Amino acid sequence: MRVLFCNYEYPPLGGGGGVVNALLAEEMAKRHEITVLTSQGLGLPRESVENGVRIIRTPVFFRRKEAVANLLSMLAFIPMGIRVGEKLLRSAQFDVINTHFVLPTGPVGDALSRFSGIPNVLSLHGGDLYDPSNLISPYRNPLLRPWVKRLLRRADMVVGQSNNTLDNMRRFYTPEIEGIRIPLGIRKPMVVSSFRRDYGFKEDDVLLVTVGRLVARKAITQLIQMIHILKDKRLRLLILGTGPQEYLLKKETQRMLLDDQVLFFGHVEESNKFSILQICDIYVSTSQHEGFGLVFLEAMACGLPIVCYDHGGQTDFLINQETGYVVSLNDQDLFRKQLQLLVENRSLRKTIGENNKQRVEAFYIDKCALMYENVFDKAIRAKEKVRRTITV
Repeated sequence: MRVLFCNYEYPPLGGGGGVVNALLAEEMAKRHEITVLTSQGLGLPRESVENGVRIIRTPVFFRRKEAVANLLSMLAFIPMGIRVGEKLLRSAQFDVINTHFVLPTGPVGDALSRFSGIPNVLSLHGGDLYDPSNLISPYRNPLLRPWVKRLLRRADMVVGQSNNTLDNMRRFYTPEIEGIRIPLGIRKPMVVSSFRRDYGFKEDDVLLVTVGRLVARKAITQLIQMIHILKDKRLRLLILGTGPQEYLLKKETQRMLLDDQVLFFGHVEESNKFSILQICDIYVSTSQHEGFGLVFLEAMACGLPIVCYDHGGQTDFLINQETGYVVSLNDQDLFRKQLQLLVENRSLRKTIGENNKQRVEAFYIDKCALMYENVFDKAIRAKEKVRRTITV
């Protein structure tokens, strides 16, 4: 197959949605011809080939940070992506378009599909439909909501990464569309020789870790407050990632006199991320919602038990008392109680961690890619059937 991926973010820009798109593209490039149309910024080349994937970046001018897109850069991607995409479609042939994120990428994939007659498979990532921490999230915005409905209905097929994402699609937008669930996938993490002493930690420290953009939705202030309340000097909270809330979180840490227990690592490369995960004891997340939660899989692959809330797509694969503890949203007392159980019981941590290593085997990227290939094939065949019917 000749596949055109459309995604306003693609590494090194953006977060989990771009990362999983890159993993999917690179895995499929082993068997197919793969091109990605994405946004350019921060000195990235207009065109390159990376791990067998042809990447075409369209200028957006307004992007200032790798980790977080601003509104202007997202809006700019729509007309620029359509313009560059139509030029690409005049010079190259594709069998299927796979559009990631209904907004802001959806209008690009939809326009290119209409322009070329190629089927468009729309992949939803959760936050593009529903983000309770965002006042302009489409589900509560009277201007964006009809636009999202139209894009969903015009797509040839709709893929959601979790039952939660598909439930939100039907609840707020298009109850008539069933959608297809394809869980996200990760690469099997590299085994690295990492030691606590390399990072300045002691063997009896209990290392908690959380990974992601530092945005309001992650509610990381709750984790900092829990460290303060637990008053256990063995605890260290490692925060991996950057974002707009970084300054406020650091100020909160200083206010609570926790500088030696709450540590900000900023942006870390993939190899360093897994090196850190492999020396830690427990993965923690107070995120208010996750469309899927790719980093939970990465933590499971590194043998970590997980403590998180129950609001989001992670409930497809995280099971209370089996993968760790899944706590009712914002029940901070219970979250802290369950966390303390793991902190005090090394044997329990090890048992759950080994169980998680086995569970995660079903979520490696090769399996995800095969499921996508099946959907692409169905979309292509269905479009061809329509063409033949019209011709007759």
